[in-house]
Amino acid sequence: MKIGILKESTKGDKRVSISPFITKKLVKKGFEVFVEESAGVKSLSEDSEYEALGATITSREGVFKSAQVLVKINPFDEEDLKHVKKDHVLISQLYHKSNPELIKAIAETGATAFSMDAMPRISRAQDMDVLSSQNNLAGYKAVILGAYEMTKIFPLMMTAAGTITPSKVLIYGVGVAGLQAIATAKRLGAVVEATDIRTETKEQAESLGAKFISVENAGEESEGGYAKEASEDYQKRQKEAVNKSLFQADLVITTAMVPGKKAPTLITKDQVKQMKNGAVIIDLAAAQGGNCEVSKLNETVKIKGVKVIGTTVAPESVSTNASDLYAKNIYNFIKHLTKDQNFEWDLEDEITDETLIVKDGVQRKN
Repeated sequence: MKIGILKESTKGDKRVSISPFITKKLVKKGFEVFVEESAGVKSLSEDSEYEALGATITSREGVFKSAQVLVKINPFDEEDLKHVKKDHVLISQLYHKSNPELIKAIAETGATAFSMDAMPRISRAQDMDVLSSQNNLAGYKAVILGAYEMTKIFPLMMTAAGTITPSKVLIYGVGVAGLQAIATAKRLGAVVEATDIRTETKEQAESLGAKFISVENAGEESEGGYAKEASEDYQKRQKEAVNKSLFQADLVITTAMVPGKKAPTLITKDQVKQMKNGAVIIDLAAAQGGNCEVSKLNETVKIKGVKVIGTTVAPESVSTNASDLYAKNIYNFIKHLTKDQNFEWDLEDEITDETLIVKDGVQRKN
């Protein structure tokens, strides 16, 4: 089987879908690997490294012509699809629930496509879960970005000139990104509070040292391991419960997203106006509309001394680690899908069934 690694064309993304380390493992297992020129340069993986491990470096067109399996991180775009043939198998994050036109376009090529972001949240799939591996980095980097933007330090510090009190950090969403944000902020010495619609996350947040802000929950729990959309009543009660902490916070990190839908609005413009002068909000859901009403993707909005930074920070800013983790996810996924370098189309298997979005030009998922 021939596997092609395409350079990411999304602006600002420095990652590569398969690292040299994983290339070595694939070649050892009998796969042929074709790498687009300079695909890994921005994540510190040179073409010469891939070649030394048995991969073939070629042009973008060469990858499409030579490989059966085409691997990316971001969705295949219109330019990519001009080169896709019916015998190709595409593997990337397709976000199929919010990208119906893309899925239709892929189907029209006659190709087959797997979406890594559709990975079921089950124990067998943990080592293939790209959302977890990438969001882990997002939670860490959000705290680092917040620390840079704040005018205060995180820890308690006792000096000859007086005592500096620790900063207060509030985190919305106790998923993978939120948990890493809690852990990172605590390691830096902050006082951390967290809240989430999923009451089952309370124990996880508290185990990392955060105070969990509970909101009475009438059955609005997680759905398949992912947070589901909250009712208006719940959102209203959450605002009331969290307001005191929000208005005292020095740094707020929001991570709440619902697959295939706009991110829920957790912080209104009116709430921002009541926050402390100098407070910072890092909105990791900005690409899906934002958890803060005033967020704008890749922009900093200032309201009454409060900075609202809309970002995904995630993976792109720590591309070396992000690429390594994504590559390991891909390797485990390919191992799961194949036997003796050939695909096994076991649609009774939950992992294969959930991630296979298009099969031979036929859409399987809405």
